[in-house]
Amino acid sequence: MTNLINFAHRGASAYCPENTMSSFVRALELGASGIETDVQMTKDGHLVLIHDESLERTTGTKALVKDLTWEEIQTLDAGSWFHADFADERLPSLEQLLELTCDKGIIVNIELKNGFIQYPELEEKVIEMIKRYGMVDRTIISSFNHYSLRECHQIAPDIRTGILYGEGLYEPWVYAKGIGADALHAYMYALTPELVAEAAKHGVAYHPFTVNEESMMKALIQAGVAGIITDYPDRLAQLLSE
Repeated sequence: MTNLINFAHRGASAYCPENTMSSFVRALELGASGIETDVQMTKDGHLVLIHDESLERTTGTKALVKDLTWEEIQTLDAGSWFHADFADERLPSLEQLLELTCDKGIIVNIELKNGFIQYPELEEKVIEMIKRYGMVDRTIISSFNHYSLRECHQIAPDIRTGILYGEGLYEPWVYAKGIGADALHAYMYALTPELVAEAAKHGVAYHPFTVNEESMMKALIQAGVAGIITDYPDRLAQLLSE
């Protein structure tokens, strides 16, 4: 049971502003063995960690990530929306997260946010950064854009990929194998213990999201999932230690 990956969703996002260095550092303090994050690209090609295509919700700026440069994005306050204690928190780069995790044995789940906006060469840039930090064997690339996952597999078949989806797939391990994916990042209600067991027989792991209630965590641990994505890594860490 203790080998289950405790993925902190956008870091410890229940306690800190999501996808910030404060959130990532706090996740490690709370016992996370993995960090889940979202990557997009600035106007000048920098890889920035943010969930929404728009900057409005987390910085108050009515602009899209793709329309601002890295320098412009670094002037934005990405913490005050969450709490005044995090005023002047900046949006981090993928490089900053990999610097934090590369020597700590942490698994990093990088979600490519290219469902609505197609960032040129996003796959190549992310993979190059993963390789630069020696994180090939400790990274999972996920996306709701399964064409993008297929491209990642073709570029770097040694980097694991995870299919994000929200509803029931028929024999999802067959679909995963068809695009070279290693994991199923399913909405937590889109799986059953039987599906988890059958996928495992075919070498495909389940990493459901976003699981915050302890009762559901316990059920998924019992079902045999390989990882759980949660806003509360401390809750999951406590259950795994018991």
